[in-house]
Amino acid sequence: MADFVQLWVYLATTPLFGLTATLLTYVAAQAFYERMGRAPWANPVLWSVVVLGCVLVATHTPYPSYFAGAQFIHVLLGPAVVALAWPLWLRRREVRQRGVALTLAVLAGGIAAAASAVAMAWALGMPDDVVRSLAPKSVTAPVAMGIAERIGGVPALSAVFAVLTGLVGALSGKYLFNLLGITSWAVRGLALGTASHGIGAARALQVHPDAGAYAGIALGMQAILSSVLMPLVFGWWG
Repeated sequence: MADFVQLWVYLATTPLFGLTATLLTYVAAQAFYERMGRAPWANPVLWSVVVLGCVLVATHTPYPSYFAGAQFIHVLLGPAVVALAWPLWLRRREVRQRGVALTLAVLAGGIAAAASAVAMAWALGMPDDVVRSLAPKSVTAPVAMGIAERIGGVPALSAVFAVLTGLVGALSGKYLFNLLGITSWAVRGLALGTASHGIGAARALQVHPDAGAYAGIALGMQAILSSVLMPLVFGWWG
């Protein structure tokens, strides 16, 4: 037992721990996801977060020690987002034809997502910095953190809200679309990318290439529009 404890202490203080734990956990979660027929509730991102969080808490491993290794995977987030442009490129003609409609739809969705979150937080009497941190919840996490910093929110809190929003969208999207009778893959993908950013786009890409392409469009447009408009709105609001 003493040898195991010493081994664990050694691994927990080296980059090998974060990298290995993340890879093994996600591979297992992905296998479970496939075995469950890609059911939304079996989302591998959700269960990876839960399992890794429980491991860190149970072993009293500081997050910086874990991230020292996990950052090697974190770096791949940028290329992964860029890769979403490939299915978009394959549909460039129809995207050009629908450019104005797509922009208006993403803009309306972004306004609805931000305004509803801010209004509910304000009505519940939450602190001003929390209200501002909620505003960019439907923007991909790195961009949401930058927006939060500019509008007086808490970047770390915005990242948490963004991840939770993405997971909620990825888990509930299929059921909501079925309930509303929405069958178009393009519409489903655009909605997921607008409301649930990268996590929703990843889910859309797994389900159907058209959904993934339009989710990628929405993800990029939402990031650009929010980065420009939110600081202006909150600067006016004061």
